[in-house]
Amino acid sequence: MRLALAAVHAVNVLGRTLDRLGVRPVSLDERALVDAATRQTGLDDFGPHDIQPPLRRLLWSLEHEAQLTWVGRLIARRDICILLANRLRLVRDRARCPEIAKSRITSPIFIAGLPRSGSTLLHHLLAQDPDSRVVRAWEALAPSPPPAPETDTTDPRIEIARRQLRAFDRIAPEFKAIHPLGAELPLECLAVLAHSFVSFRFSTMYRVPSYQEWLAQQNQRPAYELHRAVLQHLQLRYVGARWVLKAPTHLWSLDALFATYPDAIVVQTHRDPSTALASVASLTAVLRGVASQAVNPLAIGHEVTHLWSDALERALQFRRTGGVAAERFVDVQYGDLLRDPLGVIRGIYARVGSTLSDAAERRMRAHITRHPKDLHGPHRFSMATFGLEADAITHRFKGYREYFNVPEEHIPR
Repeated sequence: MRLALAAVHAVNVLGRTLDRLGVRPVSLDERALVDAATRQTGLDDFGPHDIQPPLRRLLWSLEHEAQLTWVGRLIARRDICILLANRLRLVRDRARCPEIAKSRITSPIFIAGLPRSGSTLLHHLLAQDPDSRVVRAWEALAPSPPPAPETDTTDPRIEIARRQLRAFDRIAPEFKAIHPLGAELPLECLAVLAHSFVSFRFSTMYRVPSYQEWLAQQNQRPAYELHRAVLQHLQLRYVGARWVLKAPTHLWSLDALFATYPDAIVVQTHRDPSTALASVASLTAVLRGVASQAVNPLAIGHEVTHLWSDALERALQFRRTGGVAAERFVDVQYGDLLRDPLGVIRGIYARVGSTLSDAAERRMRAHITRHPKDLHGPHRFSMATFGLEADAITHRFKGYREYFNVPEEHIPR
């Protein structure tokens, strides 16, 4: 671990020296990245939606705002090249196999809510049900070709994903105390939506304010159409399971989500914003620290407050105005989920017209036993670190807390 961190530091020191000499060999040029992906795959069709506008916006922000280290530039370049190559292969597979586009996605469950509100715990528990289907990390990182049940545990992409996640753990060892990662664990939808380059994943990993401002104004429907195409791809050789999906940022795009999946059920998790914002600010600082040495905790605190205030307001407005029937939503309080997770899950199943099987319950209980809270150490954070003030947050999120009857929590100020 220490050797890996020392190596990262050495590369960044070398990079700063070369930067002063005007040498910058790690290119984030749009044409160079697209050419690299086409050379790697031998393909050139990125599909029906134009990737140039979002990709160009993202690259400008990475170049001019993110203050990337050399290692950060390497990470960003590799990340974007992988997404471009994945997208090329997805389009090729869909052309070769028309059955992918005919595959139906029925009554998916989407978990949304403030980050750090128990959505990951709920996602991982629902994934234990043999009748559930989730996007596993290795599938999100390399979705092509379509996976198959007979190689569910032996697909070579699993080991590739393990190596990638081990490398991430070496340079961000504190992350595992905040959020569980594993090649065969469920991964949230941000990783899928990232293939559209219209995704909040990038603003979590990098400081890209211009891109994020642009993103908040965009029609998300094309991104969700690509999301649906990826799910069709992944379920081609699987039969009968219900998709269980998760991303806090679905709150931004409930209109696009229901336009794409009209029979979806959204489980909205709720938590005191004061606690949730301090926790997500801490997570954001850790992630951005991987690629940049110019992480400003106070700026992150302001940013996450603004972002999630807007997201909750959008979701609340959608629900108040009857964007879809109220029966399409299930509300879950964070405290209830911690106290009685299986009781909460039984309630969700009742709302979707299903029952919790004995096999699913046994697997969920085993998962809880194997993954106790703070398995990798406690996640320590404070509001003061990120300039968050309890009274200001209480006032700003008053409408949300009152509408959903969200109880107050107490954390170090």
